[in-house]
Amino acid sequence: MTPALDLLKKVRAEHRIHSYEHDPKAASYGLEAAEKLGLDPGRVFKTLLASSEKGELLVAVVPVVGSLDLKALAHAAGVKKVEMADPAAAQRSTGYLLGGISPLGQKKRLRTFIDVTAQPFATIFVSAGRRGLEVELSAAVLAEHTQAKFAEIGRV
Repeated sequence: MTPALDLLKKVRAEHRIHSYEHDPKAASYGLEAAEKLGLDPGRVFKTLLASSEKGELLVAVVPVVGSLDLKALAHAAGVKKVEMADPAAAQRSTGYLLGGISPLGQKKRLRTFIDVTAQPFATIFVSAGRRGLEVELSAAVLAEHTQAKFAEIGRV
């Protein structure tokens, strides 16, 4: 179990766990998950961390088929500017390893933003807190348990 799955179990949130054999040589953790689980890559979301000009870490959940629009995230967060967070800082703050960072069950509660493209799907897939482990849940459940806001932060 991971902190993300422990949280979902504790709050009795509806979810399903999916695992696959992670290949350390995979170029993209998210695309690898979509491929190995036979999923539409548009439903698989990656968890990225960005840092504001004041050093605040922000969590961004965007489709694996796109990228994070840093200007859009800054606007959504009400800050001047953001850049991708230092990987070591991301790991320290969340308690997860890169490629397995889940938006759920992080060590510190960080402001979280989910790309609006997650909303039309009945369920989406995000990291469950370990490489090779995904959790399927509704975007609304994810937002509820991360206190996230939906915003147009992704770029295809």
